[in-house]
Amino acid sequence: MDQRLQTVYSSQGTAGSLSVQQRNRVLRNTYWLLALSLVPTVLGAWVGVSTGIVAAMGTGMSLVVFLVGAFGLMFAIEKTKDSAAGVGVLLAFTFFMGLMLSRLLAVVLGFSNGAQLVMLAFGGTAGVFLAVASLATVIKRDLTNMGKFLFVGVILLLVAMLVNIFVQSSALMMTLSVIAIGLFSAFMLYDIKRVIDGGETNYITATLAIYLDLYNIFQNLLALLGIFGGDRE
Repeated sequence: MDQRLQTVYSSQGTAGSLSVQQRNRVLRNTYWLLALSLVPTVLGAWVGVSTGIVAAMGTGMSLVVFLVGAFGLMFAIEKTKDSAAGVGVLLAFTFFMGLMLSRLLAVVLGFSNGAQLVMLAFGGTAGVFLAVASLATVIKRDLTNMGKFLFVGVILLLVAMLVNIFVQSSALMMTLSVIAIGLFSAFMLYDIKRVIDGGETNYITATLAIYLDLYNIFQNLLALLGIFGGDRE
C-alpha cells in the first residue's frame, strides 16, 4: 500500500504558473485517466482471483513481487510521464495493482456475502472520493505544508504494517486499517487540492497519486468489512 511514498513531493509547481483554464484541463484529464485506470485494475483483479497466482506465491514472495513491481513501474511512470507512453505504463501499473489485490479479494469472496462486501467497499471508496473532491473545490486554505506531515504518517504506517507481517496481530491490523483510511483520505484531499491550485501540472503524475489514495482506501476498507462483516455460512 505504501508505494504512495514516491509521489509525495513530485511535481511541486506554483499556483501562479497556470491559468484557471489550464488547471481545469489538468484536473479534467486526471479524472478521465483515473476512470480509465479502473478498467485494467478490475481486469488484473479478475485474472488474479481466477488463477490464484498471487495466493500461490505465499506471503513472503508476494510481498517481494509487490514491492519490486510497484516501485519499478512507478519509476517507469516518472520517466515517461511527459510522453504518450506514460499513459500506457500507468495502465500497466494499475493492472499490476489489481493483480496484487486479488489475494484479499479472493479471501473476501470466499464469504457467502463476499460479493456484497466488495460492492460495499467500492461504494464506500467512491463516496469518500466524491466527498473529498467536493471539499477540495471549496476549501480556500493552502494545504502545501500538509504533505510533509502526511509523508511522515505514511512512513510510520509502513513500518507498523511491516512489523505486523511478523507479529500477525488482528487487533493491530484493524487499527492500522482504520488509520490508513483516514490518512489516505487526507492524502487525497492534498493531492486533488494541489491540482486545483496548480501545484501539480502533469495529469499522469496527478492520476497516479489519486489512484494510490483510492487503492489504499478500498483495500483497507475491504479488509475491515471482511473482518467484521464476513459470513462463512
